[in-house]
Amino acid sequence: MGTLYLVATPIGNLEDITLRALRLLREVNLIAAEDTRHTGRLLAHYEIDTPQLSYHEHNKLTQLDAVLRTLESGDVALVSDAGMPGLSDPGYELVRVAIAQGFPVVPIPGPSALTAALVTSGLPTNAFVYLGFLPRRASERRRLLTELVSERRTLIAFESPRRLAAALEDILATLGDRQIAVARELTKLYEEIWRGPVSEARSHFAGEVRGEITLVIAGASAPPAWDEDQVRDQVAQLMDEGVTHRQAAKQVAQVSGWSRRDVYQLTLERRDIDD
Repeated sequence: MGTLYLVATPIGNLEDITLRALRLLREVNLIAAEDTRHTGRLLAHYEIDTPQLSYHEHNKLTQLDAVLRTLESGDVALVSDAGMPGLSDPGYELVRVAIAQGFPVVPIPGPSALTAALVTSGLPTNAFVYLGFLPRRASERRRLLTELVSERRTLIAFESPRRLAAALEDILATLGDRQIAVARELTKLYEEIWRGPVSEARSHFAGEVRGEITLVIAGASAPPAWDEDQVRDQVAQLMDEGVTHRQAAKQVAQVSGWSRRDVYQLTLERRDIDD
């Protein structure tokens, strides 16, 4: 039984590949590539002659059996055009089927536009939401962004250079004039990481834009914390309505900016007064 290796490949600069990835690309029986021509340039650069099989969005179901047949007796490396396979490109179905059929699935970490853009954005990195590619249709894009208005974690999305101007317009209209980092052509010759308010990004990228785009958008600002009188009033109102002191503490803590523990103390005081 073979192993399915998920091999990260360069997102631009061909030097950004691990020694382990190069060794495995030489040793596996087959490389399942999103674009064999694109991967072929990488293989030629490192003088690797492992056979390739085309595995992309439009043929992934018909090619699935060929990959599985190879796995029955040998190893397969799954690669995308750039970065980690399975993130916003074909691979998810193959991974699921391989796991279901008992084949080992092993990640070979490496370059990722997602993490590269995030850590250089200057925005919080402790928690984030990955959106993949933003929807192509403006109505669907605005609907998605509207659902994220209150999301306080950093937002990360991929976007086509052709739709960047429209996407920035929709971000400004739905999320407001937040801080954003627009990472373009990461690790390549004309790499650009632009940082600033969305309104200025819209002006900066108003003309023709080329290259792969990763957007890193600031999350929603935390609402100002309530003062003690507001918290006490809300606790009293909820408890007067029959809400238990524990549930009242939970509900008020969620909207007030206070810790649940501190609100709970106020509910106990209110209960003592009522008693």
